[in-house]
Amino acid sequence: YLKFCKESSVPGRPGPNVMTLDGQRADGYAPATVNRRMAAVSGLFTFLAMRDPCLPNPMPKGQESRWVSSAQRSGLLGHLATPAARSPLRVREPRRLPRSLESDEVIALFQGLRTYRDRAMAGLMLYCGLRAGEVLALRIRDVDIGGRWLLVLGKGSKERRVPLDVDVAGVIQTYLLAERPESDEQRLFLVAKGANRGLPLTAAGLRTIFRYHREISGVPDGHPHALRHTFGSALAASGVDLSIMRELLGHAHVNTTARYIHLVPAHVKSEYDAAINRQKQSH
Repeated sequence: YLKFCKESSVPGRPGPNVMTLDGQRADGYAPATVNRRMAAVSGLFTFLAMRDPCLPNPMPKGQESRWVSSAQRSGLLGHLATPAARSPLRVREPRRLPRSLESDEVIALFQGLRTYRDRAMAGLMLYCGLRAGEVLALRIRDVDIGGRWLLVLGKGSKERRVPLDVDVAGVIQTYLLAERPESDEQRLFLVAKGANRGLPLTAAGLRTIFRYHREISGVPDGHPHALRHTFGSALAASGVDLSIMRELLGHAHVNTTARYIHLVPAHVKSEYDAAINRQKQSH
């Protein structure tokens, strides 16, 4: 934060308090960066006020948040959790719609995947809609290749059953039979070589894999989450019911799933709007 203030106080440049509220970059800093640093400063003053109640807290308090996070609800005192006040010193962050990949980008990215493990992981994201963390958390017993089902452990330790694409099931089976290292680990995807061979693949390892494949395929947007978004966009374009999409994607709130409606042709959005209007009229 001191570095931020020092850089922002150069003559001829606006100070840290000169920030746009329309989602534009403030003094060369992205809105999310400004908000993180302001939150850090607010947390510092809150901590000092807790240590010495006589010290005033110069950070203004805004309106209370509408909800309590799952982390606040957990624990022995979770029943006492209340929405915390959010500071009004926030820069408005633009809400961007999820970016899905074009068909030629998907083809180029998958052509660079040389191992069955990498093909299986990418396939689970693209054709089953799994998050990167959900892919890494899969255990061998969570995959029913014959019945073509997945038992997925999502956010908040919520389990859901997801249909397994037949082609992805075949790739996973080949990986298990021919490529997966001998190990007592129950996780499905393991490190293939090096000193950590046979250990569960980590999130850092997954990022390294996709970073490498983005470079060799020439698809800079080929991130794991982009594959999941491509799956969600395909569901919306096919007219899949919103509740089904929510279940497949593992969203806690239907509003998150509804974002995909705006990525598909107009007739799908019109059907969604008509359904919402009927729902409002019934209440």
